[in-house]
Amino acid sequence: MANVIVDDSSPGELLGAASRGDQEAWQALVERYSGTIASVTRAHRLDAADAGDVHQSTWLRLFEHRHRIRQPDRLGAWLTTTARNECLRIHRHARRLIPSGDGLDSMAQSRQPAISSIEDDVIGAETNAAVLEAVASLPVNQRSLIQLLMTDPAPSYEEVSSILHMPVGSIGPTRGRCLAKLRTRLAV
Repeated sequence: MANVIVDDSSPGELLGAASRGDQEAWQALVERYSGTIASVTRAHRLDAADAGDVHQSTWLRLFEHRHRIRQPDRLGAWLTTTARNECLRIHRHARRLIPSGDGLDSMAQSRQPAISSIEDDVIGAETNAAVLEAVASLPVNQRSLIQLLMTDPAPSYEEVSSILHMPVGSIGPTRGRCLAKLRTRLAV
């Protein structure tokens, strides 16, 4: 970097130099603002893969819009907003992928251990059929929750929250209400 000292440069100076192809300036920007982007992904509770995607997408957006940044000295705010938008995009996309029906049944069955003997099948068949029928009668969101929690090993509440886009704090109470409904239906 010929005229700009990286450590003392303003964000606008670094962005200008980086826009002209100065790799040292790009590296300085990445070092200066990667922590900011990481804090945004943590605040949105993204897993490592999604956080990495947000990180890359944010820098890609900066590269694509480097000549159109209106206030280059407010680059930190621009990157924070861009990272937040990328996190929200990932959350919106994940909501569309909530497993239900056959997809959730397959997921639950894949987590079930193999039944050890034919005797176990015979003994448990009637009970299993009654339980599955009762679970199938629940509303979709409750059925999805119970199906996930019935798998062995059961996923953590954090995993359930991520899969069903349900706050961790509401999983236990919802589970309790579902189990109460199931007890009532199975007692008849």
